[in-house]
Amino acid sequence: MKILKNICAVLILALVISSCKNETQPEVKTVDVEVSKKDVAITLDPNATYAKVEFGIDGMTCAMGCAKTIEKKMAKMDGVKSAKVDFDKRIAMVEYDEAKVSPKSLEETVTKVADIYKVKDMKVVESFNVDAKECKADCNKACCANKSEEEKKACAKDCKKACCDSEKKAE
Repeated sequence: MKILKNICAVLILALVISSCKNETQPEVKTVDVEVSKKDVAITLDPNATYAKVEFGIDGMTCAMGCAKTIEKKMAKMDGVKSAKVDFDKRIAMVEYDEAKVSPKSLEETVTKVADIYKVKDMKVVESFNVDAKECKADCNKACCANKSEEEKKACAKDCKKACCDSEKKAE
């Protein structure tokens, strides 16, 4: 029995010694990855006329699955210079070549991702207003209820809903 214990101890000791490495450097493996992202500078026409649109997207339930998927689909469209979907504000901002892309094709791309996504309030803009506040409810209730004319104008200036556009034009 004593001999069996000694043999086991020697085997365990040999296993521990042979499995320990004296190298302190981690093992580095190089993996080649093919990049499938298109080079925007090469594919976009420098002489093209670009338009910018903003629109709401209903039906999104998550930032990574919904918003990023829609953003990637629009960004892959031929003629789209940039596409950004803000999940928190439920809006998309797209800059595109007017000769290759139309607002209708952008809407079709969003709805083709999944039937639950619906485009609303699409409007052409001069520049993207990323700091503007989204109205929480109907503009008459959220922006204009129980406020002076000056407060209504200030609220309408920050509001992105289409119903506030009429107040902006009235200024």
